[in-house]
Amino acid sequence: MTGPVTTGTSTIKNNRDSMYKKFEDRYTTAKGETRASVPFKGYENLWFNTGTLCNLECKNCYIESSPKNDRLAYITLDDVNKTLKELRNFESRPQMISFTGGEPFLNPHMIDIMKTCLENGYEVLVLTNAFNVIKRVENKLLGLLKEFGDKVHLRISLDHYTKEIHEGERGEKTFDKTMLSIQWLYKSGFNISIAGRSLTSESMDAAQSGYQKLLNSYDINIDLKEKMVIFPEMEKEKEVPEITTECWGILNKTPEQQMCSGERMIVKRKGEDHLRVQACTLLAYQDEFDMGRNLKEAAKEVHLNHPFCAQFCVLGGASCSSAK
Repeated sequence: MTGPVTTGTSTIKNNRDSMYKKFEDRYTTAKGETRASVPFKGYENLWFNTGTLCNLECKNCYIESSPKNDRLAYITLDDVNKTLKELRNFESRPQMISFTGGEPFLNPHMIDIMKTCLENGYEVLVLTNAFNVIKRVENKLLGLLKEFGDKVHLRISLDHYTKEIHEGERGEKTFDKTMLSIQWLYKSGFNISIAGRSLTSESMDAAQSGYQKLLNSYDINIDLKEKMVIFPEMEKEKEVPEITTECWGILNKTPEQQMCSGERMIVKRKGEDHLRVQACTLLAYQDEFDMGRNLKEAAKEVHLNHPFCAQFCVLGGASCSSAK
């Protein structure tokens, strides 16, 4: 033998460590080329992470939310009010304030936060798994619907249009309850959309068709061409190419098309009494994507030195803000 024997698990870890290492330098790729960056053009959408605690523990969660992960603490109404006050200093302000988690409706302040944003003239988008949690806040959500109508957007995560694959990701007995929640939201008149996932073995068109047939079978008649975002399947151990300045022309894409050109995410780290601003919704903990303590500090370019930048955004063509 010419080298050490490794198990499948250790091989995967070594591959992942090697891949992440090549992204370490903010300005230069492993081959010495100039790494691509994205200039900031203004706040087109602002996200809050409501906290990383979740009632589910999904295998492919981008930020590893779970019933035990409290690395990001619950944001409070006071936290949101401080940020909304700062937003008034910007000439160009977002039309919508968006919330992700964890599961946002586990946050005890969530309804009050939504109402405050709506009263300040913003539309609100909440990303939810809709598994059990909706029942806890049904009456309060109906109150917001009655007062603010279509300005209340709810996007439900549905990992696949088949029960088998969805529950393989999210756990047994999650599919039917989630579908019943979606059905209740639709029949109650909420402005809903779906966040799905396409497998590497199926096209986006095939995935969308599958989701449409599923929803139609529940008498949920929404047009998924407008009301669905399909995210690429993310593989943390997959070898991902780095994005250089030359790639924009090769791929026929521009920095301005990327999510981080017009968005940031507010987080509150466990044990800290101040907020932080992250470059995007996928990179909640990474210090190199910590843009500062306030929106003014965060209005600067982002260097694409993370595998997710290539896999999800540039090559995957995905954006957390599409479909609402």
